[in-house]
Amino acid sequence: MSSDPSPVSILLVDDDEINNFISIKLIKKAIADANITACLNGRFAIDELSRIQKANPANLPDFILLDINMPIMNGWEFLDEYKRLHIDPAGKSKIYIISSSVFSNDISKARSYPLVKNFVSKPLSVEKIKEMLTGEDHL
Repeated sequence: MSSDPSPVSILLVDDDEINNFISIKLIKKAIADANITACLNGRFAIDELSRIQKANPANLPDFILLDINMPIMNGWEFLDEYKRLHIDPAGKSKIYIISSSVFSNDISKARSYPLVKNFVSKPLSVEKIKEMLTGEDHL
């Protein structure tokens, strides 16, 4: 990646704990020193990001991997709240929708959000993760 000595920070937002476990293993395979935090829904993620933003915006994650279908606050609601709260006005975090959805309307909707870099279909793979985290993958 870059010569920056700090590890890549990733916020994984997915309600499926098994998917999170597998995703974390794959991310660690792709980037050994990745710093990964998982949130089980969009509300927890917004709360965590708001806390970080207030404490030190430089500590916002480099990447947010966001599922669409979650309880409490889904991925679309997360994106609307993220924008409404101006959590990352400097644009530090790159947001990727990670979903098992194959509906073209979900992919089109993801493209309608300027915050979203790409829509990535589950299951994740080391190759897909490397493409995302090296900036070779965008809408």
